Amino acid sequence: MAGLRTTRAGARKWTPSRYRALLRARGPRSVQFRTRIAILMGAVAIGLAATVFAEAADSAGAMFNRYVERHPYAPLVTTPLIFAVLVWLTRRYIPLARGSGIPQVIAAQQDPERATRSLVSIPTVVGKALLTLAAVLGGASVGREGPTVQIAAAVMGLSHRLLRVPLRGAVLIAGGAAGVAAAFNTPLAGLLFAIEELASAYEQRVTLLVIAAIVIAGMVAQSVQGDYVYFGLIGAHMALGPALVAVPVAGVVGGIAGGAFSRLMLTLATGTHRVTRWSKRQPVVFAALCGLVVGALGCATGLTWGTGYSAARAMIVGVDAPLWFGPAKFIATLATAVAGLPGGIFAPSLAVGAGIGNLLRSVFPGSPSSAIVILGMVGYFAGVVRAPLTAVIILSETTVSRGLMLPMFATAFIADGTSALICREKLYHGLSRTFAMR
Repeated sequence: MAGLRTTRAGARKWTPSRYRALLRARGPRSVQFRTRIAILMGAVAIGLAATVFAEAADSAGAMFNRYVERHPYAPLVTTPLIFAVLVWLTRRYIPLARGSGIPQVIAAQQDPERATRSLVSIPTVVGKALLTLAAVLGGASVGREGPTVQIAAAVMGLSHRLLRVPLRGAVLIAGGAAGVAAAFNTPLAGLLFAIEELASAYEQRVTLLVIAAIVIAGMVAQSVQGDYVYFGLIGAHMALGPALVAVPVAGVVGGIAGGAFSRLMLTLATGTHRVTRWSKRQPVVFAALCGLVVGALGCATGLTWGTGYSAARAMIVGVDAPLWFGPAKFIATLATAVAGLPGGIFAPSLAVGAGIGNLLRSVFPGSPSSAIVILGMVGYFAGVVRAPLTAVIILSETTVSRGLMLPMFATAFIADGTSALICREKLYHGLSRTFAMR
């Protein structure tokens, strides 16, 4: 009788009605199945979109360089004019496209479904991409990584709408982090950025599908762009003795500079003093003045245009660079960032950090120059973004300097603590308040 009951129980388990219920719950038409497809489809699309945007940005930068070679002083006029036009277009037609793009993704977590029609809508990110490319053509000190994060979140939102599945905040985090992974070819850095910066909490629930989205986006971008390392195979390392001396200095100097950048940015974005009030009353004029600063620095130095990638890579591999590059790039990046036009600060911040590392090379002449420059980059980037784990992993993956991991971690945490003393609020989270959904 016991065997008969077991047989009957098994028969009930696999009745047609139970099978149909299982299909409804987990089959191709189920919400669970469509959610997985939406995330994976979005990840593939993010990898392709990030690749296209990267190629377009590199082409725009090359076009500007050729323009400067032919007309070395023309940017004194054209750069301020382009800044003014881009800010006018942004404020008039796509105000949610201004700035980096990362604060928008952070703010979008309040109401993901509504955000797909505003902060991370397709029209917003298409406009942002075009205006960012225009900023690069104008010589602005901007990067493509921040805009890629906003574009990636919009792509993930679109895939969910197409498959008619609910959109959660964690999925926007996945999309934004997948954009970081695809932009730098650094899947691990994308994952840490999701946990450390976009989610702003280590306890944030990150599912296997979220991790899969980040990895797939990076793999798709890599398969299209090729298996490359962002700054090249540097492989820097440093002995324990010199590291014990260099790390605290790089951490403190990078943290002070990064904290100062964040505080100035937040003061001009959210402050109430006279300069801030005037910049908000006259945004186009203010943008033109910022463009004049960027144009004057670029024409005077010839090095502060664009992302600063070439200069940063040259310093990493040991090429001597002017000691003023770091401060000049700092000013150019700050002037671009506060102007209000679309564009990110990731790549320019790495260039500023390389300039700080270049300054420290003269302080530590007996240490490996590549290692000192990378520590300067880690310190400044961690000081600006206040995401020390992301800073370390990005520099580790973009230079293949795994032998420098412990000094980089120590530098990043010292810089993070130092920066917090100067600017208590994290930069992207402070800026996200200007995009708060009402």
